[in-house]
Amino acid sequence: MILAKPTWRPGRAILGALLLTSCLLPACHPDRSAGTSEDATDTPTSGHVGISVDETFAPVMESQVDTFQKLYVDAHLKVTYQPEDSVFLDLLNDKVKAIVVSRELNADEKKELDKQNMLPRATKVGIDGLAIILHPSNPDTLLTVAQLRSIFSGQTAQWSEVSGQKKLGGINVVFDANRSSTSRFVRDTLLRGGALSPKAAATQSNRKLIEYVATHPSAIGIVGVNWISDFDDPNVRGFLRRIRVASITARPHPTKDDYIQPYQVYLAPKPAALLKEHPELQNYPLRRDIYAISREARAGLGSGFVSFVAGQKGQLIFQKSGLMPANMQARIVTTNKRQ
Repeated sequence: MILAKPTWRPGRAILGALLLTSCLLPACHPDRSAGTSEDATDTPTSGHVGISVDETFAPVMESQVDTFQKLYVDAHLKVTYQPEDSVFLDLLNDKVKAIVVSRELNADEKKELDKQNMLPRATKVGIDGLAIILHPSNPDTLLTVAQLRSIFSGQTAQWSEVSGQKKLGGINVVFDANRSSTSRFVRDTLLRGGALSPKAAATQSNRKLIEYVATHPSAIGIVGVNWISDFDDPNVRGFLRRIRVASITARPHPTKDDYIQPYQVYLAPKPAALLKEHPELQNYPLRRDIYAISREARAGLGSGFVSFVAGQKGQLIFQKSGLMPANMQARIVTTNKRQ
């Protein structure tokens, strides 16, 4: 499959990424404990199991769950979609056997599971991009990482400070939910551990966030790219008619052509040597990995679902959704500029 750079900017080098499937199902692990008779009733493809998912990944994971249960009709997954902190608490409290999140376990979480004699297994399953979304009337659709850092910290509080446009007034920063993975990413990665703007607000979900930005001209929000990247999804097409996706660059002195959006071609990791050899290439700056983490001590249904998501069928679902599969390699090909 060729992943091409959007073609509505003629005159620049056209990028392509050929995805070569190289994924294998993770090996099943033998039972590490006797377990209860109830625990032993499920298998990697049958039974009942609870799974908790970061709500940021709801669209793509709903497709994963639906496909898995259609392939394995005796598998019954009870899936909840909620903010990141609640997802990890479910895993630590043994409410679920597997989770899908945007970070690995931290030291305290590993220590808690060690007390429970649990050896969790984290599997990288994809690469996500965070999209900056704006109201359609907002003319400031080209933003640098430095400008975003200033906006989300509250240092830049007026849209007139961004481009001189005065009609929008104060910047209205909104997130999906309190203690979500996107707010953590902005605080820890974009702001380098700094505090978020005291005026930032939460809207309770990604869907409500998109609705808020679509109806408030001064708003700026941040959502997982799978909410706006699968163009076959009628919900996505509806969202894109009501909001605008900003183009971002990390370059300090960018030209207009340096700004990019979170398409797969930019989510595909490019090593420093390649970027040095081809300065026209760049990585989308707001990227993060997606992990499936299982706490099962045996090869049960939770582990089976993780293996499916990391395997060929699951990776193709990530690919179709607009995310970058983890277990595929990207070969970047550059062509001469059009004359």
